[in-house]
Amino acid sequence: MAPEEIRNVILDILTDIAPDEDLTALEDAVAFREQLELDSMDFLDIVMELRKRYSVNVPEEDYPQLASMDSTVTYLTPKMTDCVAS
Repeated sequence: MAPEEIRNVILDILTDIAPDEDLTALEDAVAFREQLELDSMDFLDIVMELRKRYSVNVPEEDYPQLASMDSTVTYLTPKMTDCVAS
């Protein structure tokens, strides 16, 4: 899966988790928590959705890699190369 496809997957997951958030102005380099009303359970939901939808396991020690859109896409790109966008 290409980085732009991964970005769209993350946007889709964020839309499901936080439907009231405006994601159109999301800045890719800024941490999600600085831009969105996400709590720790929402963050875990992101991790669980990645596992459920794409069989991508994110170890707890790697959670900081998912802080922003840029870091999330960078982290997931090698892990999702064989995944197909749904």
